[in-house]
Amino acid sequence: MWITNGTIADLAVVWAKLDGVIRGFIVEKGDPGFTAPEMTGKHSLKASVTSELVFQDCRIPKDRMLPNVKGLKGPFSCLNNARYGISWGAVGAAQSCFNSAREYALSRIQFDHPIASFQLVQNKLAWMLREITKAQLLAYHLGQKKDSGTWIPEHISLAKMNNVDIALEIARMARDIHGANGILDEYPVMRHMANLESVKTYEGTHDIHNLILGRHITGIQAFTRESTE
Repeated sequence: MWITNGTIADLAVVWAKLDGVIRGFIVEKGDPGFTAPEMTGKHSLKASVTSELVFQDCRIPKDRMLPNVKGLKGPFSCLNNARYGISWGAVGAAQSCFNSAREYALSRIQFDHPIASFQLVQNKLAWMLREITKAQLLAYHLGQKKDSGTWIPEHISLAKMNNVDIALEIARMARDIHGANGILDEYPVMRHMANLESVKTYEGTHDIHNLILGRHITGIQAFTRESTE
């Protein structure tokens, strides 16, 4: 479920267990038993083709198995890079919402003054800029650690979780500054807000990244009660 571009892709990289070991496989469009119906009815990420991959007695040649990776290292290496990209993408959405809110506040006149002149609106704009700047620095620093080969998964979880979280809050605050006009497609705010609701879930949910950080801080995993190791 929830596979981006699955319906239009010519091939899929699938991770599955073979003799108890996770391996990667190449599955091509048209392989017997493989279908990828598109998921419809979304209120978020409408510009993205989202699909379900279905395997019903699907068989592929042995040479389609990826030879040089076993276990979760392969898929996690992909996820880490995707999560890093999300930490920047969320900043872009937040910046768009901030820019729209600022422009609207300067042009919207109430009581003979632009609402940008009111203390509560300025407080919101200042908070938004502060959080965007911190998120930019976090993503930039993570990029430096990526380039130097010193990043760890917990760094990535921190950036993805934080930047998406503040971007979503900025989108909501920007909608508030726009008033009722904030729900119109004339402005980008509701589009970003709806998309960020999905981003908060995909590539690791907000809560899972919290637990990853919690394990790093305490040395105790809280994902299950079966083991504390």
